[in-house]
Amino acid sequence: MAIYSLKRLGQGLIVLWAAWTLSFVLLQLLPGDAVLIKFLDPSLGLSADQVAQMRKVYGEGTPLWQQYFSALNTLLHGNLGYSVQLGVPVTDVLAANFPQTLKLIIPGFFLALIVGPGLAILAWLPGLKVLRNLLLALPSLLVSLPVFWLGIVLIQVFSFHLHWVSIINPSPLGGMVLPVITLALPIAAPLAQIFMRSIDQVRTQPFVAAARARGLSQQRVLFKHVLRNASLPLLTVAGLLLGELIAGALVTETVFGLNGLGQVTQQAVDSQDVNVLQAVVMISALAYVVINLFADLVTPLLDPRLNLVAGGSQ
Repeated sequence: MAIYSLKRLGQGLIVLWAAWTLSFVLLQLLPGDAVLIKFLDPSLGLSADQVAQMRKVYGEGTPLWQQYFSALNTLLHGNLGYSVQLGVPVTDVLAANFPQTLKLIIPGFFLALIVGPGLAILAWLPGLKVLRNLLLALPSLLVSLPVFWLGIVLIQVFSFHLHWVSIINPSPLGGMVLPVITLALPIAAPLAQIFMRSIDQVRTQPFVAAARARGLSQQRVLFKHVLRNASLPLLTVAGLLLGELIAGALVTETVFGLNGLGQVTQQAVDSQDVNVLQAVVMISALAYVVINLFADLVTPLLDPRLNLVAGGSQ
């Protein structure tokens, strides 16, 4: 199991390196220059020589391969570089804004984990065939909806028409209700569908039939035997959806005017602040790797048979 864990950790590091490299190349191919965008501002009154000197300070104008290895070496030393527009280390930008984004991501993720599997369990119970059919059709609809559109609809319905939630000078808690729901709904729907299908598959297993033959009630079979085994695909898919959750959080913050990485990312895109944009990409990739690594290590604990698979892969 230790070798399996190290192998999965190594694969995660490769994913992080690939995500960083791809983002570096794509961002470098964008037209424009962050240094010129900032220092050619007439209000600064800099001469052409001074602007050229600033470009040299930030490593602009050197061959792309040199910039790549220089940036990679900086990253390996735990340094994310400097924000050209803000003039401070990128780590300071993240430290100031990422906690605000976490306040949106964490409750949104847990709400999705509660609502999605909860609806799947209800749909499995007798007499709720309508809910089951709805869950089979709903995920593709919600996933395809743009997050910003969903947020605007929720504002229109629950704030402007029903007046249930105020978005004008709301309380700290009240101001998070609609953003969290906006973030959770597109994730909860596919989680519900996947969990429901997983329950259907586990129900056909021989050990479930044996439990019924012993006279156990349907609810006892569900909660004692079915859900534990059906939760394995849920953990894996939840990790895959976390990257989408972070991307959705950045858009949601912009829609609701919340401070956090969303506004920082928008400003970085406008000013082509490459180091900040790469840091945001790395946060998403790191969250994806950590959650999937956690799922890979936890699933053998839920299903001992997977220990044999992991051991065989060593």
